[in-house]
Amino acid sequence: MKKTSLLIAGLAAAPASAASVNVTIPRLNVAEYHRPYVAIWVEPAAGGTARTVAVWYDIKKGGAEPGTKWLHDLRSWWRKGGRSLKLPADGVSGATRAPGTHKVALPADLKPGQYTLYVEAARETGGREIVSVPLTVPAKAASAAGKSELGAVTISR
Repeated sequence: MKKTSLLIAGLAAAPASAASVNVTIPRLNVAEYHRPYVAIWVEPAAGGTARTVAVWYDIKKGGAEPGTKWLHDLRSWWRKGGRSLKLPADGVSGATRAPGTHKVALPADLKPGQYTLYVEAARETGGREIVSVPLTVPAKAASAAGKSELGAVTISR
């Protein structure tokens, strides 16, 4: 009986599940396709420090031109804090993604309030695009869509 009540108490004390973001990278019909570098971050709507949620880049590329060299092409993210982020960052850095929809968890410790979620993509011999979505914590469903380098960006619980 004690074990059961401890288990139930543990479940009641567990934090609510965090929201997630689905980011769609569209399949582009181009002669020379390169997977995009992507940065995902949140900023308080009233202004404040940006928090990187994920950054996808060529993490295995080494040598004279490491994959981090091209992260400055994610201009908005780079200026908001990317340049000061020590990479690879545990839980944030990841490899570039193929076309399709990819799920990313939002930080569970975001304080209640209004934020803006940003997703920025840049591709070699391609374009650059940024999509912003209003984010309310606790999370409510929201979405926006890109026009070229990004597809749908949706926030769900």
